[in-house]
Amino acid sequence: MPQTAPSERSRVRRAPSRADYDRVTIDAILDEALVAHLGFAVDGQPYVIPTLHARSGDVVYVHGSAASRMVRTLSAGTPACLTVTLLDGLVLARSAFHHSMNYRSVVVLGQARLVEGDAERVEALRAFTERLIPGRWDEVRPPSRQELKGTQVLAMDVDEASAKLRAGGPVDDDEDYALDVWAGVVPLRLQAGAPEPDARLRPGIAPSAAVTAAARRSPRAPGAPAPA
Repeated sequence: MPQTAPSERSRVRRAPSRADYDRVTIDAILDEALVAHLGFAVDGQPYVIPTLHARSGDVVYVHGSAASRMVRTLSAGTPACLTVTLLDGLVLARSAFHHSMNYRSVVVLGQARLVEGDAERVEALRAFTERLIPGRWDEVRPPSRQELKGTQVLAMDVDEASAKLRAGGPVDDDEDYALDVWAGVVPLRLQAGAPEPDARLRPGIAPSAAVTAAARRSPRAPGAPAPA
């Protein structure tokens, strides 16, 4: 794994052997994660907001109401921290102290800018929709002018970012390997279920090709490349 951090403040200090600063790794984790947490401070009070995100090239987009505190604060240039985490397994050791988790995480530091142009804002909303269900954007009504007016989009450059990963089994103290205690990994996967129709769906409308494909998509094994 590349071990050169893009900046001193983004360098992983705790368990640095698990750090990865390669953009391929960082992009793959950002693209697989469904929820980001966006941290910022207002008058000394920290806030961490869970939000949908989408990456497009070197930019991560988040969105919110034009009246939201998150949008108002971050669009004014307040420093931000965006994080995502994927859990791949519970690591069960022979001792309580060495229990852990297998995970892949990313931290992005920087400032967010308000997306002003309609073209980039529409592109960001398309990225959000496609992030949830690939192919969905072309199946639904695009945002109206009024909807665009009421939604603000923030963009963060993926310049100062780091990934941290753990994989594999437990690491016990040498003397504990003789204990009669089961040890290993309980894998975790996020799996889509069968589509459930809206109560007001008109009769005769079947799930679209994009929805059907999303429901059939198998969870990706940790460390495997993301779909193109």
